[in-house]
Formats: sequence, structure tokens, C-alpha cells
Amino acid sequence: MTMQRTCLLLGLFSIASVVAPLVAQRPYTAADKQHDRSLFVSDAAVPPTLAQRIGHTDPSKYHRSRSHNSAGDMACELLVPPTAMDVNLNFMHRCQIMPGGGVGHHFHNNTEEMFIIFDGQAEFTIDGRTSVLKGTVGAPVRMGHSHAIYNPSDKPVEFMNINVGAVKGHYDAFNLNDPRIGVTKDPIPVFMTMQLDRSTLTPIENYHGGKGTVRYRRALDSDVFLTNWAYVDHLLIPPGASDGLHRHKGVEEIYYVLNGDGQVQVNDETAEIHKGDGVPIRFNEAHSFTNNGKADLELMIVGISAQKNVLDTELGAIPKRP
Repeated sequence: MTMQRTCLLLGLFSIASVVAPLVAQRPYTAADKQHDRSLFVSDAAVPPTLAQRIGHTDPSKYHRSRSHNSAGDMACELLVPPTAMDVNLNFMHRCQIMPGGGVGHHFHNNTEEMFIIFDGQAEFTIDGRTSVLKGTVGAPVRMGHSHAIYNPSDKPVEFMNINVGAVKGHYDAFNLNDPRIGVTKDPIPVFMTMQLDRSTLTPIENYHGGKGTVRYRRALDSDVFLTNWAYVDHLLIPPGASDGLHRHKGVEEIYYVLNGDGQVQVNDETAEIHKGDGVPIRFNEAHSFTNNGKADLELMIVGISAQKNVLDTELGAIPKRP
């Protein structure tokens, strides 16, 4: 068995081990495995194209379940699997919380994650303290801190869950069997939150050597987490502008399209991107984003580093050897 095929099988095992705890009532089937495999590795072991690497939010592919002993349902798809990255990403899930549903109170002692509410509002709990969070907002959760989310409304709530492990491929959870319904709520959260508010963005001309003026803000930095989460950035690219071609030797990223349409370049490939897409960028891949649409292209950028607090950015493509 070749090293490449061995790594593939290990990666598929990682997907199954991550998805299974979240989707406890629906087993991760052979058909699911083949679907995820086909998105990222072909049977002929030919590297996937850029278009094949991009995850697309598709509610028709959501798997409905009850997570960590919640009182009601949620529905999720695996938007970016661990096989798409070399860093310690366990998953990026794109989900809906059904009315009366959520994620039950639980711990992770070897992974860290962040829940992001895109619309509406939900009740979020960390360490037994609950507050109502209104989208778009994220709640980062460090290792060893209990957390839960609950939707008390009569409408589904759009949200995302991103999980990064201390060790590649390892996922853990300890359930508290508490759906957190009808609990006392603090009017001001006593835990960290991440706001993705356009009014806080700062104009930057020729960002990474790109065209025009973008608006940017680092919403979270590496001090928030104990694992190799590096940052979460918020970037707004107006029509005709771009984030210039650049690369990172020690950081991998996922660009999630919050709003708008555009085009991504990775090395010598280009692909169209739309709202709800997740674009994984590996180490040292030169990448740029261009707004060729009619409305603002709004991006959330999740950076995960190979080594804690070691960040880098180099402009342009990789120099070719003579």
C-alpha cells in the first residue's frame, strides 16, 4: 500500500470518527464515505482540482440529528473535512438549529471550537453561564470548558461549528446530559464572543498587493485559544477590488464566504465562489480573492498554524527554480 493511499485511509477514518459523535442517530455510511472521498481524492489518486476542493453549503445534504443529548434536532453537513488540511482541523460543519433544538452541554478536553451564529439569535452557554447571542457572532471555546447552544425560537437558526484538535485526528467529548432549557440568562455574556460587524472594519489600500481598497479587521487572535488556532479575520472586498496573491509557509486557512460572489485563485487555478462556500488553503499555496460580482464580497478567514504563535505572510507566487 502506498504512503499516499495509507494517508487517504487515515484521513477517511478521521472523518468518520469526527462525524459519528455529532450525528449519533445516523451512522456514517459507506455511501457517505465515498461521497466525501470523491470530493477530495479521485480513485486514480489524481489531486483534486481547486473547484473540487471547495465545500458548498447545501441544505439538501444536511444530516438531521440530536447532538450531545440535546432536547431537539439540528442538521449539518461536513463543509470542510480534516482531509482538506494538513493542520489539526477536525471539521468545519455548516448547520441549522431547528426550533427547540441545539447542542447539549458538553466538554472537549483535547479540542477547541467555535460556534458562529449567522442569523437570528440563540442561547449560548459556557461553563454553566448562558446569554442570548444575536448573529453574526461567534463564541470561541477553549479546551476544558463546557458549552452548549439552544434555539428557543420558532424558526431555524443558521450556524457553523469549527473544531481544531491539540493532536491531528483526535476528537473527544464528555456529555453532561443537560440541554440547557429554561435556564437563567446573563444580560451581558461572561465569556468571550467574536463580533463580525462591518462597521468595525478598517480600509486598506492594495491589500497584499491587490487592487482597490478593501476593509479588514482581525476579529480574534491566537491568544484566545490554547491550540494552534491562529486567527479569525473579517474581510470585505468591494466590486472590482481584490486581496492580492500571497502565501503562508506556516499557516493554513479556510475562507468562508459570508456574502457575495467572486473568484479565488490558488497557484495556477481559478474557481468561482459564492455565499456559503468554504475554501481550504494549504501551506505555501499562493492565493488571492477577487470580487467580480456586483455586491460586496464578505469573507471570514480561519487561520490554523503549524506552530503556536508562529505566523507568516509572503507576497506573490512561489519563486520558480531556474
